[in-house]
Amino acid sequence: MPLFENSLTSKLPRVGTSIFTEMSQMANQYKAINLSQGFPDFDVDDELIKLVKKYLNKGIHQYAPMQGAIQLREAISKKISSQYGNHYHPESEITITAGATQAIFTAISAFVKEEDEVIIFTPAYDCYEPTVELNGGRSVFVQLKSPDFKINWEEVKKLISQKTKMIIINSPHNPTGQILDENDLKELEKITNDSEIIILSDEVYEHIIFDKNQHQSICKYPKLSNRSFAVFSFGKTFHVTGWKMGYCIGPKNLMNEFRKVHQFNVFSCNHPLQLALAEYLEIEEYYLRLGDFYQEKRDYFNDIIQSSRFTIIPSSGTYFQLLNFSNISEDSDLEMCKKLIREHKIASIPISVFYNSTLDEKNLRFCFAKKKETLDAAGEILIKI
Repeated sequence: MPLFENSLTSKLPRVGTSIFTEMSQMANQYKAINLSQGFPDFDVDDELIKLVKKYLNKGIHQYAPMQGAIQLREAISKKISSQYGNHYHPESEITITAGATQAIFTAISAFVKEEDEVIIFTPAYDCYEPTVELNGGRSVFVQLKSPDFKINWEEVKKLISQKTKMIIINSPHNPTGQILDENDLKELEKITNDSEIIILSDEVYEHIIFDKNQHQSICKYPKLSNRSFAVFSFGKTFHVTGWKMGYCIGPKNLMNEFRKVHQFNVFSCNHPLQLALAEYLEIEEYYLRLGDFYQEKRDYFNDIIQSSRFTIIPSSGTYFQLLNFSNISEDSDLEMCKKLIREHKIASIPISVFYNSTLDEKNLRFCFAKKKETLDAAGEILIKI
């Protein structure tokens, strides 16, 4: 009998293999076009690669400071100040992390304890709830519905209690591609005023926003930013998801607690990559042009599938497009995803898995961060279904 077979108690009994892993494995098995997992299939900018080589050749092979290389923290401070008009001190209010997921895990772990409540808007990226659960907290869900996925702030207000420790927001939003507007941030400001609720703002797609809209960062709102963490991703911004490089910003008193956890679950992140990114950030165009770059891909993909039987739910940001298949099948979205892989050789993600409930509105998420030939091949399949 295997050791612990009858006595082992899981801290995450309801968590299995992630939907991203499952769909990507099926895509590989059936040799399907993989528009499920969110990663680009095109090359990284040569200038960034040259900078990485530069610092590798300089012999930068030892630990970076726990908080991150000061050059990169200074570059981030300058960037945030320029973009959002708020100064974060590079010494005490910015920490470099091993991707955004680690930053989110660390922020929740630093503050959420037994019986604390965390408000999460669903459909939600799948790392929020398990981290709350691991720390003994309780997730309180606000369900957003297709096609606009707008937040009902009156409902949120009713759910706030003495036990509410944190509210997690995400804009531009994965998996729906929707964005929060100025009114949303002002409503959040209003309902958390005079409380000690911490806001965790997942802003990893900050520069991938379309149709001349402006990203409403938590950093732009002083009454919110003084109680908030904001989390960002170099992987999403510079097409290097495999580097697992991100950062977290927040006021000094919160960041002190964040770093207490960060130093023990990561300590420090890849040193030469940090120095390369610091130098690369000096040219604003590298990230400011991102919205137009991905809007062109969104529009190209949507034009290709315009004649299909799928209904396009407009994407305002991220590199994901929701397609509704109500006109095609009565299958569940999970079964439809599997069928598309097995029978049509194209992979997507079902949206129902991002809810805590059984809500299935027959929406699938497709990643359009791909080369034109990949999108052409995907479109050819979709218009035949």
